This record gives sequence, structure tokens and C-alpha cells, in this order.
Amino acid sequence: MGLLSEIQKTVTSDTAKVSSALLKVQLLASKLGSPILSEWVSHESQGYPPEIPIPNYRKLIVSFYGTFSGALGSGVNNAAIPSYLIKKHAGEDWINFDLRSSMSEIDALVNDSDGTLQINNASNLILLLNGKIYPDLTCIEVIGKLSSASLASIQHAVKSKILEFTIELEKSFPEALDINIENINSIPEDKKKDINNMVLKIVHGNNTEIFNSGDNNSIQVNISSGNIQELTTVLNDAGIPKKEAEELSAIIAAEEPESQKEPLGKKAQKWLGKNISKAINGTWKIGASALSGVLTAAAKQYYGLD
Repeated sequence: MGLLSEIQKTVTSDTAKVSSALLKVQLLASKLGSPILSEWVSHESQGYPPEIPIPNYRKLIVSFYGTFSGALGSGVNNAAIPSYLIKKHAGEDWINFDLRSSMSEIDALVNDSDGTLQINNASNLILLLNGKIYPDLTCIEVIGKLSSASLASIQHAVKSKILEFTIELEKSFPEALDINIENINSIPEDKKKDINNMVLKIVHGNNTEIFNSGDNNSIQVNISSGNIQELTTVLNDAGIPKKEAEELSAIIAAEEPESQKEPLGKKAQKWLGKNISKAINGTWKIGASALSGVLTAAAKQYYGLD
């Protein structure tokens, strides 16, 4: 059985863990030579660091429950607090939660008999809500929870993206069917751009191609061969923050070009996969459609390949 078929079998199984499917997709990403797919799988498997934007399917709504106490032993325990009142008295940020946990943790939470994930005892929220939910009662505890259904929705989103990608890959690149755990054959270089565009569209939900189909030399850059300072300046002027531009310049300077047509080396490609989301969501001043083209053109001139 080929690797694609194994992955499809895993994600359509009712019993297989999503984290198990991700391990196989990581192997597939390596054989496809797709840093963008590899980075997404890595974050889903290990969790998203604070500095990495999370996909929309990991943005969840928190349900809050409160304990209220009154005179003569009166009170209300574990009372649901409507989201409308949370937004009105404390702000919308309280009900939104970015879940950065690894997929193995999410798998375990979904299978937990309790059915919920407790966020915290929101002490600041107690002050904001006191006297505003039950005017005659004092708020003594507020707890935020995520339902198992919302956690399962993350599993479903990841499985759906994996399945859609493998089906599209199978249709567009029939040779991918021959990829398995034993062989070491990878996709030809001239098809990797199309695969990375496919990953961006399906996994990241963005219709913008990040790899230009035309000649990358049409992007105007002016770098002397081997001049790392000029390389950093060009990357920074293109919209990449100075710190990241310096980091990437050092990576490019430290490794050899992959080929004349694809000058970015393995580490530079990994850097691109790690940071592409910042171009997609507008964190950087350069868009996703231009980022790869700029990097390719800049690397070509730095390596003297033009």
C-alpha cells in the first residue's frame, strides 16, 4: 500500500488518532520536498508557539460558569454565564481562545470522559462581573471551559484538510501514488512549486499562489554576489522585518544553492515554510504572492546565478 493510501485510510478511520495520521503526513512532506506542508504538520503535531499565528479552526469560543453567593446561605453554583453578558461587561477577548496544544493532547482531551477542558479560574473576570449577573449575589468564582465538541472540530478540520490534499495530490500528480515508506524517490523539482501552492490553498485556506509561475528575475532586486548586507537590505525593504531579514540572510550565506533554478537551500526553504503564515495574515508588509519570488530572486543574485 502506498503512503497516500495509508494516510487516507487513517484519516477516514473512526478509531485512528489524528496525531498518528500527522506522522505519516510528515513523512509525505519530506518526500514531496514541501517545507510549507512540513511546517504545518510540525505545528499541529507539537503545538503552535506563541509567535506563530494559528489557523482559524483553532480559534474557539469559551463557555463561562460562575459561582455566586448571597446572604443567609443563598447562592447559585456552576451557573452558565451568557456570552453576551461576558462581552458586554468584560469585552469580546474573554470569550475567544486560541488553542495551541499539540494534536496528541487534543486527541487525549476529546477521549476524556469529562468532555470539557477547563481554562482557568478567571480572577480578573470576577471583578468585572461582580454584581452585574445577579445584582444581589457576590461572584466568588468564574471558570472558562471548552467543550469536547469544539475540540473535536479541530480534529475534523485537520483530517479534512489532509484528506482533501491527498486526493488532490493523487489527481494532479499520479506519480505520488508510488511514494511509500521504503522508497526514497521524491517529486521532481519542477513540480514542487505546484505542490506548495496546493498546500497553501488547501491547508491554509488561501487562494493566493506563493510561487510565481513566471520568471522570478522580473522582480527588481540589486545585490552584489556574496554581499550579505545588500541581501539583508533588499529583504527588509521588500517587507520582511529587519530581525527576520538578518536571520534569513545568514541562512542563505551559510548554505549552498539547491540549483540554479531553485536557489533556496534546505534551511532557507524550511524558514519559508515556518514564516509564510506571517505573510498570509498580513503580519508582514510583504504579501504571500510576492514572498517566495523575492526570496528566489534575491538568492539568485547573492549566489551569482543571474
